[in-house]
Amino acid sequence: MGVAIRRAGEGDRADVVRLLDAALVHDPVSSWVFPGEEHRLRTHRALMDAFLDIALDEGYVDITEDGAAVALWWSVPAGPHDDGAAGGDAAGAEDGPVLLRRAVDPDNERVELIGRLTEAIHPADRAHEYLHLIAVHPDRQGEGLGTALVTAVLDRCDRDGLHAYLEASNARSRDLYARLGFTFMGTTLDLPDGPPMWPMWREPQRTGAADR
Repeated sequence: MGVAIRRAGEGDRADVVRLLDAALVHDPVSSWVFPGEEHRLRTHRALMDAFLDIALDEGYVDITEDGAAVALWWSVPAGPHDDGAAGGDAAGAEDGPVLLRRAVDPDNERVELIGRLTEAIHPADRAHEYLHLIAVHPDRQGEGLGTALVTAVLDRCDRDGLHAYLEASNARSRDLYARLGFTFMGTTLDLPDGPPMWPMWREPQRTGAADR
């Protein structure tokens, strides 16, 4: 498909946050976290900025060379771990969802709750690459940019024997991820008075070319 992809860094912050905000501000989960549209339009970008911080600290960020699509990944080790939304350590400091809520929208308990709910369903038995967020600019959707970003990491997962995990936020993305080898884990995360999320897991896929 010829989509050029590079690793994003701190210098890309403004462009990445702007893209995440534009692409996801009307996503079902974002709309649940910030149910008032005017408030969401003012505050959603701060949440995207906080999520970018976590990806830069705990994983990596891939962006297309033209800046039209971006994916935030976390590298998650096996074993019990703190909520990824946290970025906190396990030594007794305030937990991540609390810090996230305080930084983004202190009066909005859903900012904290989404972190706790996703933590509760996050697999902990095997190390994996976690696709936390992916965004394609609204004017460029349908061109295969998101698929290219995900496939680039999945190809590495297959070569290195790594698992992958995500939570699909709508039925369309769930079906797309299924075509990329992800399997629905069987139970949706039903946000209180809100939409479902589909936790999906992918085993590394071996091919003849990858076997040595």
